[in-house]
Amino acid sequence: MKAGLQPGVTAGVTVTVTEDMRPIFDGKVVHHVMSTVSMIYYMEKAGRQVILPFLEEDEEGAGFGIDIKHVGPAVIGQEVRFKAICTEVTHKRVVCDVFAETDFNLVGKGSFTQVIFNKTEIMQRFAELQQKVDEQSRK
Repeated sequence: MKAGLQPGVTAGVTVTVTEDMRPIFDGKVVHHVMSTVSMIYYMEKAGRQVILPFLEEDEEGAGFGIDIKHVGPAVIGQEVRFKAICTEVTHKRVVCDVFAETDFNLVGKGSFTQVIFNKTEIMQRFAELQQKVDEQSRK
């Protein structure tokens, strides 16, 4: 990691809720609001924005853990601001508090942990796993 990533570093993403962000199971819309899955996606994206400027050329980050509460709705057409605030940095991990809010309410809050990997090593692990899956599917 490059120098400078420390607790207090923030990043954010703002999105407008669209119909494709609704919770849909088996083709049926459950509610006309932002789904938990969509909310978590943008929380993770905000957390990733925290680490990107600090990754070395040979490094990559990956989600490791997430602890989120979806506490309020965001309706179609509503703007949601996602914010990640770095709270902890170690050699291999970065933890951020994450928030989703609108002009009217808090939508979600929690924490998101990312692990920092060597790109070459992680790509090798992925390739080895893919090879196992390919071999299994040929049986």
